[in-house]
Amino acid sequence: MFTLTAVKQLLKHNQKVELLCLADSRIHIEANNMGLIIHPVKASGYFHPLAVLKLAGLIKRNNYDLIHSQASKDLWVLVPALKLYKKNIPLILTKQVGSFVKKTDILHRSIYNRVTRAIAISRVIERNLMDTTPLEKEKVMLLHNGIDVEHFDPAKGERKKVRDEFKIADGELLIGMLARFSPGKGHEEFLYSAKELNKIYKNLRFMVVGEASRGEEEYANRIKKLALQYELGNLIFTGFRSDTRDVLSAMDIFVFPSHSEAFGIALAEAMAMGIPSVCSDSDGILDIAVDGETSWLFRNKDGGDLVLKTEKLITDPDTRKMFAVNSRERAVRNFDIEILTEKVLEIYDHALSSLRR
Repeated sequence: MFTLTAVKQLLKHNQKVELLCLADSRIHIEANNMGLIIHPVKASGYFHPLAVLKLAGLIKRNNYDLIHSQASKDLWVLVPALKLYKKNIPLILTKQVGSFVKKTDILHRSIYNRVTRAIAISRVIERNLMDTTPLEKEKVMLLHNGIDVEHFDPAKGERKKVRDEFKIADGELLIGMLARFSPGKGHEEFLYSAKELNKIYKNLRFMVVGEASRGEEEYANRIKKLALQYELGNLIFTGFRSDTRDVLSAMDIFVFPSHSEAFGIALAEAMAMGIPSVCSDSDGILDIAVDGETSWLFRNKDGGDLVLKTEKLITDPDTRKMFAVNSRERAVRNFDIEILTEKVLEIYDHALSSLRR
């Protein structure tokens, strides 16, 4: 969904943007609601001759100056379309997710040689690009995803609205996580910590925000059954929420238990809202959270350690306040989307000027 944020930022900076996306996906639905120019494509795999032909025609008709892909898999449609059209426009790739597949065979070299610049959203993704693709080092750069720190401002969140909606009393601590229902997001550890903490404290409520992606409904149902098994009567499943700022504002402690996260937009948003957090010590999370400064880090996939680190925040309101202030400051300093958008536009300008030379 960060793609939609990026599109809005480019439009805000007077760039003409059209969105190519998977037909009937969540991003397609949300983009349509936003009134964006959309070109939905049915091409969820790698080999799609008809999608390539359609895209080549689209590029020819609309005469784009530049294409920016947010997923490396899309290169298998974009690169053949560009070659078919014989258009030498810049192709920028933002790598959002790591890969364990070595991509140095002749086909991958042909695909990745067409990439003008690759943006890694975290240090772990930067290393992954260098380790698994034939990209030259000078083509790869680190640039975090950004968040709207003006929107995600603690002073603007309607904490009471959400707490009233779910009947959360003033004296109750709300501990929440925000993630789609997908294996590896750490729902199991979160529910385990809720079960164990409920044995010690009586003033806690827990909240899971998010929905299942297409094809992951079975996993979501399994997590909900686990909550019943643990008898978590004080746990709320909210489903998809568009009022993320207000939902975060309602929380007292944010938990980010993901097993392997390239970056973690939800964590950056929670930090911008001044929410103290407990996070797994894995991958791109280490680009965002700082142990003992903004968050307590727990051992990845270790529900018992999550319990201990969460308990440290439950029992220490002074640390919660300190983490809250530090989190807001770090988010503003490092993840302000306005600053990061300017850097993206600089990448565009450099790619276009190099083409003209």
